[in-house]
Amino acid sequence: MPVRVLVPEASRPDEQLTLSVDESAHVARVLRLGPGAAVRVFNGRGAEWTATIVTSARAAVTVALHDAIAPARETRVRYSVAIAVLKGDGTDDAIRDAVMMGAARICPFVPARAEIPVAVALRGERLERWRRVAVSSAKQCGRAVVPEITPAVSFAALTAAPASGAGPRLLLVEPSLSLAALALADVAAPLAVTLAIGPEGGWTTEEVSVAEREGWLLVSLGGRTLRATSAPLAALAACQAVWRDD
Repeated sequence: MPVRVLVPEASRPDEQLTLSVDESAHVARVLRLGPGAAVRVFNGRGAEWTATIVTSARAAVTVALHDAIAPARETRVRYSVAIAVLKGDGTDDAIRDAVMMGAARICPFVPARAEIPVAVALRGERLERWRRVAVSSAKQCGRAVVPEITPAVSFAALTAAPASGAGPRLLLVEPSLSLAALALADVAAPLAVTLAIGPEGGWTTEEVSVAEREGWLLVSLGGRTLRATSAPLAALAACQAVWRDD
């Protein structure tokens, strides 16, 4: 896999651009790439180019863009994924997998059965960390789009917010609620969808009731109880298989 760097300002071939401080440090100090080294530059909005390092210093690496290239193809369905804030590195893992599977937007939220204090979940530095995780995952999987990561909100705010784009809003429920839920195959392939995935302890009865009142559909992925860190990957893979979004 070629070295890929994010340069949001990139827009056309033959530009010469300076990487951010973080990207420069990674290229110069970690990867130890010097002038003449070949890299790929993407702008986070879907475009990517071949490029060559012109100057290399810890604080500022300059690259020259060359030919446009085709990045990994984006999904046909626009997936917005609401992920419960988890303890430890759990949220990082869930975001990394959601980006890899093509999520266009990721919305962390604080559930009733939160595993960390609400004040901790809402700290700004956590949002910056999640955005760095999203960039790293996009680099690794070949996407030229970096999904939007929204600030963490309460579950009530999540469910009351209007849908991001046209399409259904699906609350993915555990097997104990599957009798009251639709199967994913019962949901027609949409142009956009919002998937809400709960915490390790599952949804509370009140959360399910609130979501239903706001127009969310209860959907089951089957009879197995999934880990909260694994559920986003499984949910997106299931959607793409059922809706033939390949």
